[in-house]
Amino acid sequence: MILALAAALAAAPAPCPDVVTAEAFICRAIRATAENKSQDAAEAFEQAALAIDESNPEASRLWAAAGNMWIAAGQPGRAALALDRALAGTGLQAEQRGEALLDRARAAEAQNDLKTARTKVNEAAATISSDPFLWYFSAALAIREGDGATAKASIGRALVIEPNDPLILFEAGHVAQFTGDLAAARDYWTRASAADPNGAAGKAARDALAMLAAPQPAEPKP
Repeated sequence: MILALAAALAAAPAPCPDVVTAEAFICRAIRATAENKSQDAAEAFEQAALAIDESNPEASRLWAAAGNMWIAAGQPGRAALALDRALAGTGLQAEQRGEALLDRARAAEAQNDLKTARTKVNEAAATISSDPFLWYFSAALAIREGDGATAKASIGRALVIEPNDPLILFEAGHVAQFTGDLAAARDYWTRASAADPNGAAGKAARDALAMLAAPQPAEPKP
């Protein structure tokens, strides 16, 4: 339903119908998403989910979409509630369920519930282990958990999948710094800056490099 409506909206930019139906709410949600109005989109996706029978598998997908938009709106508490409803249903299978679990982990981490975040990451890995963002997030979460070994293993998996992604390279620098390998941190941040010279990840990498102590010259041998 969502994909079909998205295609229809792209082809026909007319206003969404002013009626109380799931289709109308989805139309408004997709328009709000395109306009970067995350809270409006989240609310519309929730209204769409409430407008159809809870046993309909589409309801789970709509709650998951709402949760994703609540994260974008900076409201992790509401995201958690929506995602829990999505995951309680049967409409999310395989990769869709994995992505919803990852979003639930993100919501938990934003609420400082690191235990739930790690549990959801581990569950998500069963179906979306090829998603580099899963391992990027796992590495960042591991730093907050104080777990250097998991941080290194996770960012290593992300780098295998996307070795030149500037955001992953930037996080790899964080992991290296966290685990005490400043030379590797400098290398990753230099690569991130080169890969994204005009973007946010590149700027963050350059800022990190500026704060990193300059390597000390080797003392001359007597």
